[in-house]
Amino acid sequence: MTLERKMGAATRDAYGKALVELGKENPQVLVLDADLSKSTRTDVFGKAFPDRFIDIGIQESNLVGIASGLASCGKIPFISSFACFLMCKGYEQLRMGVAFPKLNVKVVTSHGGISVGEDGASQQSIEDFALALTLPNFTVIVPSDEFAAKFLIKQSAAYPGPVYVRTGRSKAPVIYNEQTRFEIGKGILLRSGKDVTLIANGLMVFEALEAAEILKREGLNASVVDLHTLKPLDEALLLGQAHKTGAFVTAEEHLVFGGLGSTVSGLVSQNFPIPVEFVGVNDTYAESGPPDELFKKYGLTANHIVQAAKKVISRKS
Repeated sequence: MTLERKMGAATRDAYGKALVELGKENPQVLVLDADLSKSTRTDVFGKAFPDRFIDIGIQESNLVGIASGLASCGKIPFISSFACFLMCKGYEQLRMGVAFPKLNVKVVTSHGGISVGEDGASQQSIEDFALALTLPNFTVIVPSDEFAAKFLIKQSAAYPGPVYVRTGRSKAPVIYNEQTRFEIGKGILLRSGKDVTLIANGLMVFEALEAAEILKREGLNASVVDLHTLKPLDEALLLGQAHKTGAFVTAEEHLVFGGLGSTVSGLVSQNFPIPVEFVGVNDTYAESGPPDELFKKYGLTANHIVQAAKKVISRKS
């Protein structure tokens, strides 16, 4: 059996659509951008609700500060820019202006990971998970396709406190459909196996599904988990899989430090130690190039997950 790679919309496109629906449903929703609204897709909200849209300009720190003030007055501000710009330049304001007072600011960035492609290292965010996860009181979400993105964005509006969501530039393979329901803080077990658990988020979820198909042809049965919420972590699901398969592979479009792999391995090391292998960007910035070629060069393909799975299975004994 070959898994069909049917391409859907980019998760940033789903974000734009979700914002318009939220704008119709809740007059307290406001949207702010830092001069990248066409790229982040907040421009569609601006056209629909010009009186509730503010383009701050290229000043990410002020973007966060203004959103903090609006949230303190009972509004629900969604703020957007490229992940590397907003998280790196606005980190101090996110720390003291949003995380510390637990304000209801929704931070939704685009151009996460190296799938940004030709724009190069300056705009490929490979450290945003680590930065967001270290902010106390923040919820951290990484949807894998357009349906996950739209549902989780809308759910985040009603979710209390600060939320960080990464969206992407590239079109994403379709995994779900309009009937799929998601819950913040609860991962999704996409397939069940007994030999190894492949845990992924974002674009890496489809790569994990493809890897599971390859492993199946070689006589190995893999579970696949879409861990769309990095914080709060679905501990029950992960520990259940740890007991069942006894081996994990994490796959993320992020540095191997400080993101999905670090978070999952921290959980199992404290509760049920098992071998874990990491698929991610290995302590380097990527270069400019087509996303598919970058995934191959920097080790983010289904075949790389297969190699990691075989290695971690051999470590179980």
